[in-house]
Amino acid sequence: MSAESGAERPEARRPQRSFAANVAFGAGMLLVLATATLGAFAAVALLGDAVDAAPLSGMVPDDGNNALVVGGIAVGGLTGLMLPVILFGMVRGNENTPRVGPAAAARKVLAVLAFDVCLLVVALLVAQLGWFLPAQLTTVVAVFAVGFSWMPLAMVPWERFGLGDVFGKRGGFAASRQAE
Repeated sequence: MSAESGAERPEARRPQRSFAANVAFGAGMLLVLATATLGAFAAVALLGDAVDAAPLSGMVPDDGNNALVVGGIAVGGLTGLMLPVILFGMVRGNENTPRVGPAAAARKVLAVLAFDVCLLVVALLVAQLGWFLPAQLTTVVAVFAVGFSWMPLAMVPWERFGLGDVFGKRGGFAASRQAE
């Protein structure tokens, strides 16, 4: 252990990105944002058709349609955001963050799809409140229910199920213990 202060240590310089790397990063960010936005619109359109047509027409009251729209925005946005990020992780890597292998990428995609199903189930359950509440209140409840439905999943110890690499490395005590 060293007794020197942080001010006395030499600071490592990070290499500056080139103009081409900045343009590539900007193009990648635009692609991710575009897929998230288009995914949200596509999911809302598909769920709207499913509610109006036969599959969900008897299950969702008229005042609960907005809950499925909120769920569609969450599902489409999440899927549209995560798929390009996972694909970029398969082709981009360095010594600190290696490339994501095909098996790990498949596990990550399956985890995203499983979470999408969870979001749809939550949206469908909240849509049932449309039988008792007006559409505006059902929409407000849906925003909070779908928006915070990830919290119980964040508390699951995924490492015990062999899925620690699916959700990335966590900071804090557990990560510091593994580093020792």
